[in-house]
Amino acid sequence: MSHEQTLARIGVRLADILLPRPDVDLQRWAVVACDQYTAQPDYWASVEEVVGDAPSTLRLIYPEVYLGEPNPEARIGAINTAMRDYLARGLLDTYESTLLLVRRQTATGVVRWGVMVALDLERYSWNADDRTLIRATEGTILDRIPPRKRIRENAPLELPHIMVLISDAIRSVIEPLAATSDHLTPTYDVELMQHGGRVTGWAVPAEAIPAFADALAALYDVLDPADPLLFAMGDGNHSFATAKSCWEDLKPTLGEAERETHPARWALVELENIFDPGLEFEPIHRVLFDTPRDVFEAELARHCGTYSVSPAASSAELMHRVVGATEQTFGYCDESGYATYTLTAPEASIPAGTLQSVIDALVAAGHEVDYIHGTDATADIGRRASNLGLFLPAVPKDSFFATIVADGALPRKTFSLGEADDKRYYLEARDIHSG
Repeated sequence: MSHEQTLARIGVRLADILLPRPDVDLQRWAVVACDQYTAQPDYWASVEEVVGDAPSTLRLIYPEVYLGEPNPEARIGAINTAMRDYLARGLLDTYESTLLLVRRQTATGVVRWGVMVALDLERYSWNADDRTLIRATEGTILDRIPPRKRIRENAPLELPHIMVLISDAIRSVIEPLAATSDHLTPTYDVELMQHGGRVTGWAVPAEAIPAFADALAALYDVLDPADPLLFAMGDGNHSFATAKSCWEDLKPTLGEAERETHPARWALVELENIFDPGLEFEPIHRVLFDTPRDVFEAELARHCGTYSVSPAASSAELMHRVVGATEQTFGYCDESGYATYTLTAPEASIPAGTLQSVIDALVAAGHEVDYIHGTDATADIGRRASNLGLFLPAVPKDSFFATIVADGALPRKTFSLGEADDKRYYLEARDIHSG
């Protein structure tokens, strides 16, 4: 069996990856995932200043901080136009059927490894009860798909910030490739803007690909055939779900042969090993806007037996308590200061589940919520007048896959892979319209 057949058996193919040609300034080309800094327009204003009029993925994405602007269709049209313009100008070079090894070093010096592959959308579902090969790990917020879909359905390119996890305790898939990187010539190497650290990519030699394919297939072969969770969504589930939705719309217009080969059937992602020591699980916190504390507490009381409150001097002290808690505990801040809440008889098995029920009820009553990456950002926004911030613990890595198999998807926005600056930066692209 060829490596192409081995990979196809598990929903994987090597992609034709598009990268900026050598004269494009990668430092201005690469920007952080669009779903970061959604409540911090100053961040994106700084990105605009850095990019200026240079070719940049900033022109090819829709930063979600702008989703509430009056005329989103104008921005979507500009994105599609920029994609066609960059292609017409020949700004992107094609690396055919390439397995790209990626090394990301964060601003704090932490290193993680990944590989860029295309995953088969036919093997994915966002439904919590489905037992597909590729699976959502958190609740999918369906109303987040339409705005992304309006971009993708007419876009000639996809640019992924999607990170997909494999559970490889013996480090047999990605790590052997990483060990050879010193002997390879980088395809790209760039210091990222806005404290993003550094990212380096290498095209994996053809002779190394069969071993990679066999190792990945070996992970699949030991799974329960009735519940074969091989690929768990890490970051970018809503982007992957959007790709799936667009594919389902396109599929009826294609013949049987076209359905087997059309590039829109796949989505480009970065695969990462959950056991990579550089892959840091971070909680996603919440901020409620224009919500008095007594209103929050009244709703909280409906979702647990009792709660106790302990003041904290800082967000650092608060998070120390939350992380070390043996009972269900979350952190809190408002303009008056910090505290931790400890619950008895909570409604859900983890703090994110209990708080999500509280938040859903408050949103239904007219309050507004945002999901925030990073303790400092949550404290900054949560302590503004009339706001409140809610701080959660991280999900344990060692039980992550088992939890998804046993309990299904986690509550929406439960975890994040690293802080906001550690997210994937857009760099690679793929043609999704050429047949």
